[in-house]
Amino acid sequence: MSDFVKKRLNKKRRVLIVDDEEINRLLLQNILAQDYDVMLASNGEEALEIIHRENGKISLILLDLMMPVMDGFDFFEILKKDPDYGKIPVIVLTSDKEAEVKSLNLGVADFIPKPYDVPEVILVRIARTIQLFEDKNIIKATQFDDRTGLFNSEYFYEYSTFFDEFNANDSKDVIAVNVNRFHVINAMEGRAFGDQVLSCIAKGIKAYLEHAEGLACRHHADLFYLYLKSGDHEQALYESIVSALSGILEDAAGRIRIGVYKNADDSLEFGKKMDYALLACNSINGDYNRQIAYYDETIIKKEQYEEKLIHDLDRALEQHQFVVYFQPKYEILGEEPTLCSAEALIRWNHPELGMISPGVFIPLFENNGLISKVDRYVWKVAALQVARWRDTFGKIIPVSVNVSRVDMLSRGLTEEMKGIVKDAGIDADVFHLEVTESAYTDSQSDLIERVAGLRDAGFAIEMDDFGTGYSSLNMLTSLPFDILKLDMVFVRKIHTDEKALRLVGFILDIAKFLNVKVIAEGVENKEQYELLKSLGCDAIQGYYFSKPVPAEEFAKFI
Repeated sequence: MSDFVKKRLNKKRRVLIVDDEEINRLLLQNILAQDYDVMLASNGEEALEIIHRENGKISLILLDLMMPVMDGFDFFEILKKDPDYGKIPVIVLTSDKEAEVKSLNLGVADFIPKPYDVPEVILVRIARTIQLFEDKNIIKATQFDDRTGLFNSEYFYEYSTFFDEFNANDSKDVIAVNVNRFHVINAMEGRAFGDQVLSCIAKGIKAYLEHAEGLACRHHADLFYLYLKSGDHEQALYESIVSALSGILEDAAGRIRIGVYKNADDSLEFGKKMDYALLACNSINGDYNRQIAYYDETIIKKEQYEEKLIHDLDRALEQHQFVVYFQPKYEILGEEPTLCSAEALIRWNHPELGMISPGVFIPLFENNGLISKVDRYVWKVAALQVARWRDTFGKIIPVSVNVSRVDMLSRGLTEEMKGIVKDAGIDADVFHLEVTESAYTDSQSDLIERVAGLRDAGFAIEMDDFGTGYSSLNMLTSLPFDILKLDMVFVRKIHTDEKALRLVGFILDIAKFLNVKVIAEGVENKEQYELLKSLGCDAIQGYYFSKPVPAEEFAKFI
């Protein structure tokens, strides 16, 4: 323990004696002087002046009731209404039994009877009262989340047990509340604004709890839980939260997600009940048209399915159940389109479940932190395939591979990539790394450092899914990359929508100014192809040329 902490712990507590009789003040001061720092006041007004001057340093007030100017009752009523000092414990000095009853109703901590003929009893009562007051404040400081004033997760979990005991005959609901893309709010508006959002959500929850029986917590980040007697809570809760947010967040109605586990099974451990509410909440993640979801048979089956995929992942990697497909990319600025590279895409041929869409297992593994295992498998297979095509056809076909946000946080990523291309016997410049635009919104400084290191090692960086995230134009001027991949949402309508066409032209102009190449994804027909060519797009990728195919089938394009 540090000397500073010891001094704080050993420091004398400050006690204020409020009594109009000087002899009583002096008697008490003499009893307390050895153990406490004693202050004196002769009436309530004088005591209030001292309390405000000392600004929270007083640990206890010894209060006589019958005084001139301002008596003890008036003083105590004023003190209890003060938000800063109303929690200071008060011991009443009296010999009047009727006054004791009135004081108890007002909320005093204890009594010391007059006359003061047993100093040891006085000291014990004062010490006990101060200890109880300080312990209560410590508990209060640790049980509530400092940003929102709701219970923290530990105390929420603990108090749920008491809630169950006192409501043993009632069914309960567990509700999870979360915010769509809260990390983007932090990235765009700053953490101070993000904290404001959290405070407003808590305000909406508290407002709802004024009319419902239950408790709530901020679990972590932007995740909140409520535990309530069963009822039709969700819609009114949602409206209360949106109302609290409406002053600071324009799209609050679409941002809030609520997951409900109704009539929770009492036999389940409480943490499992919370998990079920969260599963319901996560089932509408990214869906701005649905705000409330319920834990039901569909989610149970989905959870079981996902648990099986997670369980089977390591075996699938060992048995090469994952198959790497390749989709060709064609340069289109010449007279004829020319094969220039390929993108490696993963497929899972599960022995029991059949072919599993990457749209199912990739988000799952990203959320569980397992995507790195899949990524590394793809990197190694793709690098070896580049070497195999070179040896077979005498031609280098560069291949791009996806690098997830989780991968980008790895400090050893550059050395690992260098090792993969070295083991495959290929150069780094034919191994392109695709980083999604959304990854750039998280930990920008760290990501820029990783990307710069990879580029210095010779790898080409492709910004994937450009245009689907946030702050895109700002990022184009500040982040290092070599190739811009234009998301298919822009390409899809360019032959039918003049605005979409002009927007693509605008993006291509910016790319030329920045001296980076553009690859358009999702090109499906000749009209799209010809329009992109006329606008000066460097390359395209999509079903117009080919869907992703196995490596042996890709050979026909070479």
